[in-house]
Amino acid sequence: MPSVRRRRADPAAGTGSTRARYRRILRFAAWQLAVTWWFELLLPRIGLARIAERTRARRMRRFAQRFRVLAADLGGLMIKVGQFLSSRLDVLPPEITAELEGLQDEAPPVPFAAIRDLAEAELGAPLDLVFAAVEEKPIAAASLGQAHRARLLGTDAADTGLDTVVVKVQRPGIEAIVDVDLAALRKVGGWLSHVRLVSKRADMPALVEEFAQTSLEEIDYLHEAENLERFAADFNGDGRVAVPEVVWERTTRRVLTLEDVTAIKITDVAALSAAGIDPAEVAPVFASVMFDQLFTNGFFHADPHPGNMFVTPTTDPAAEHPWKLTFIDFGMMGEVPAGTRSGLRKLLIAAASRDGKGLVAAISDVGVLVPSADTAELERAMTHLFARFGGMGFAELREVDPREFLDFAEEFGDLVRSLPFQLPENFLLIVRAMSLTSGVCSSLDPRFNLWDSVEPYAARLLRDERGNIVQDAGQQALDAAGLALRLPKRLDGLITRIEDGSLSVTSPRLERQLSRLNRTAQRTTSALIFGALLIAGAVVRADDPALGSGLMIVSVVPLLQALWAGQTRR
Repeated sequence: MPSVRRRRADPAAGTGSTRARYRRILRFAAWQLAVTWWFELLLPRIGLARIAERTRARRMRRFAQRFRVLAADLGGLMIKVGQFLSSRLDVLPPEITAELEGLQDEAPPVPFAAIRDLAEAELGAPLDLVFAAVEEKPIAAASLGQAHRARLLGTDAADTGLDTVVVKVQRPGIEAIVDVDLAALRKVGGWLSHVRLVSKRADMPALVEEFAQTSLEEIDYLHEAENLERFAADFNGDGRVAVPEVVWERTTRRVLTLEDVTAIKITDVAALSAAGIDPAEVAPVFASVMFDQLFTNGFFHADPHPGNMFVTPTTDPAAEHPWKLTFIDFGMMGEVPAGTRSGLRKLLIAAASRDGKGLVAAISDVGVLVPSADTAELERAMTHLFARFGGMGFAELREVDPREFLDFAEEFGDLVRSLPFQLPENFLLIVRAMSLTSGVCSSLDPRFNLWDSVEPYAARLLRDERGNIVQDAGQQALDAAGLALRLPKRLDGLITRIEDGSLSVTSPRLERQLSRLNRTAQRTTSALIFGALLIAGAVVRADDPALGSGLMIVSVVPLLQALWAGQTRR
């Protein structure tokens, strides 16, 4: 996708309102980072990890609630950030994702007079001379723009074959707001890059820049129109998909005029049923269309939430289904590079075949694991996961005894957290698209099982891949031969490591016992430090009252830690 480059804003040079907005975002982020540092880094280091664990759920929920208020109040890109956080079910706790799940990109509508002024300035003529009619009441108002229904003039209608259209107009002043929000996000990204726990997982400044490019492209309506036509070309002749036509003569960088394709909202189950459409039939088709975008085309709709999807009834007797999936809003699109797409295909095939080792290899190919990672234990974890939970849909997973998930987390949680995972730059939009796809499918059919869509799609990929079954079998034979050739050398290396004492053996249970011993040693040390500080303060106080009193006061910290440790042991 072509990049959109703009001069970076200096919030210090902006108006009072932009400076206040910038400072408010930074104050919120700084406070949350301070709270996280105190509870998640400092307290565990002095043996008070139980306090952090006991308050974690409440703190996460409070953070999400405060961020939701901030996003709803400020609008702009803060809404987009909140929507992204709500989709990160893979790394964020449910206290955050559940609270932000209902955050909608809605904003109070801009008065029509302001919309009229901007549209007329962009189109170069009064609206009365450009359209036959424009409804003053918007059909949608979001943080970046709002849409009005209109009718084309007779000449334009004859040229395009369209009558009713939707005119999407950028919110006045949104460019300045986006610049300020991006400046604040870049600052926060810089802070996070100095937190080792975060920096070893992801390059935060790079992720912010990816988000910035996507956001700047989203407010360039010429770019959105180009995205729409590219998407339409990818699905040309595909009876499952429909998109609106662009009225280029009435489109500029800040005004976009499209065919009105309003139909049944994809998650309106009652309306679908009333139209004779089975929602359970729509779910697998939608999943398959999204898979095609991600794994075959490499160009995908990154914001497929229910507001951007319609189900349009058709009367075409040759169509496989008496309806089509109609996509709108192509401002947020993503591209999957060929290398990443190949890795995603391998990942999908491995998941469909319940191949834990193959899944870990695909994860490495995609770039989520650094090349130096020791993946043997992760392969065991994935094999165990597939053996117990593989093939289950969301409804079936909800019926599993929660203790089974806890047992799995206890056995493999530390392993997953310790591995050097990293988040590739192009994964933000992929994760968002797949999260939204899963949510829409579950809304259409609560018992929808993603595996039912993954398995036939993976089988098709296997047939389509140049490495077909015969070649795959040949490759496996070559791999086996290579393993046989390497086996003597590997055995010799193993014996050498045993002889020189460098062979390491890991045992999660043993490591937990050692961890308990380590905590006990820390508590004993705290008690000794308390005694030393108290005695030193008492001795010094006679000659230097200020220093002595200070030492005695500081001794309270290790005392509290030792007392807390004793209570938790009992």
